[in-house]
Amino acid sequence: MTDAPQSRHSAFQVLTGVFSLPAGARIGIGPMIAAALLIAIVLASILAPLYVPFDPLKMNSSARLSPPTDDFLLGTDQFGRDTFSRVMTGGRISLLIGVGAALVSVIIGLLIGLVAGFFRIADSIIMRIMDSLMAMPAILLAIALVALNGPSLTSVIMAITIPEIPRVVRLVRSVVLSAREEPYVEAAIALGSSMPKILLRHLMPNTFAPLIVQGTYICASAILLEAILSFLGAGVSTEIPTWGNIMAEGRTYFQIKPGLIFWPGLLLSLCILAINLLGDTARDMLDPRLKKREG
Repeated sequence: MTDAPQSRHSAFQVLTGVFSLPAGARIGIGPMIAAALLIAIVLASILAPLYVPFDPLKMNSSARLSPPTDDFLLGTDQFGRDTFSRVMTGGRISLLIGVGAALVSVIIGLLIGLVAGFFRIADSIIMRIMDSLMAMPAILLAIALVALNGPSLTSVIMAITIPEIPRVVRLVRSVVLSAREEPYVEAAIALGSSMPKILLRHLMPNTFAPLIVQGTYICASAILLEAILSFLGAGVSTEIPTWGNIMAEGRTYFQIKPGLIFWPGLLLSLCILAINLLGDTARDMLDPRLKKREG
């Protein structure tokens, strides 16, 4: 028996095409600035322990609510902790939650979506479950999950991930439903290729481009949702500095020390703005309809 015909694009070719520019395409100044800003924020957060002047958890009762000085660049909070050290260190956890939630939701949603899109019997069951999850407000579901499991990093990532999985499943399912009608997939089925081979080799590569775009939006949404949960007291432990926790602790002193909310809020806003802008750019570059229009 002859081998099943190859799909039009191998996984390597798809990934190569995702990270390469179409002919004649140009990246505007906005996405370039967004990319540079996001890289700067990520590097500053990851390398924070190497350059911050103080331990972000160290308290100094004699320097409570201190204004910016040579020693305390952004002043201190109500416990005398250095605001600059806490803001820069807090970005590590916030970014970790965003990236972690995006990766987990994309991987789980991809696997479920492949099954739902290819097997008609499983499709109705899986999609009814996904519809039920989407019917519940994401913020309420996240608060309920954190309340059940306790305020921990794992609980927050899980609480943010579960509401995002149905969106990924619906996206992957729609791509698979379209791709399974292609001649190369029908030929692979007719030649007796195994189901795992058809799913992983012929169908999954078609989902890479939309998943990359969706993953950027999930990452930005997860960072924002973590801040909301922390502000409501349902995020990670208050002992762990995150942008959301820093703003939550500083809200009581906003009138006399607005910097406690302004600085973490500024980095949070810039980070989400940069991620969303890069996601929009990736969508425009990877959308085949736009490529045809430009061609």
